[in-house]
Amino acid sequence: MHITQLTVTVRDYDEALAFYVDKLGFERLEDSDLGGGKRWVRVRPAGSTGVGILLARAVSEKQASSVGNQTGGRVFLFLETDDFWRDYDALVSRGVTFVRSPSDEPYGTVAVFEDLYGNRFDLIEPKESR
Repeated sequence: MHITQLTVTVRDYDEALAFYVDKLGFERLEDSDLGGGKRWVRVRPAGSTGVGILLARAVSEKQASSVGNQTGGRVFLFLETDDFWRDYDALVSRGVTFVRSPSDEPYGTVAVFEDLYGNRFDLIEPKESR
C-alpha cells in the first residue's frame, strides 16, 4: 500500500488553485465538475510523481472550522527540495509568506511558510541531498 493523495479543506476552489498553482508552482492534475457546485480538484508539486493534494471546498460548519487548521497549528506538510535557496527565493518572489526564517538544523536547511489559509509547511532540503 501507499498513500496517493490527501485532502486540504479550502474556502474556495479557485482561490486555492491560484495559491497552489501560481504561488507554490504546483501543477493542476485535475479539475472536474461533479455537479451541484462540487469539483474534484487535485494538485501536486510540478515534476513530482508523489502524493497529490485534493483541494476540497468546505461545505459544512465543521469542515469550515478546519480550513487553515488542518493540524491544530503544527506543520502540516513537508515540501522537500534538492536546492533550498533556489526554491525559497522563488517562493518569496511569488509572495509566499514565511513565518519561520531559514535555519540550518542537524537534519537539513528548513523554513516554515503558510498557505493562503494558514496551514503550515516546511520547505526542507535534507542533509543527505546535499
